[in-house]
Amino acid sequence: MSTATISIEVDAETARAFALAPIEEKRKIQLLLELRLRELTSPAAKSLKEIMDEIGANAEARGLTPEILESLLHE
Repeated sequence: MSTATISIEVDAETARAFALAPIEEKRKIQLLLELRLRELTSPAAKSLKEIMDEIGANAEARGLTPEILESLLHE
């Protein structure tokens, strides 16, 4: 896969910490940022509400009722 360079603005302390980080730590940070940016900019990315609605629907399909949920939350 080819790579490209982007520039982002961060506060001075963050920039300094990145500049002083060992090369292996920089690689880890770059990978994490790449994955997060891809996730945030993906047109297929779901909103938190969509994810929560999906989780709720799956739980309901498996038999979780509001009464059972209430009981579990108060244990």
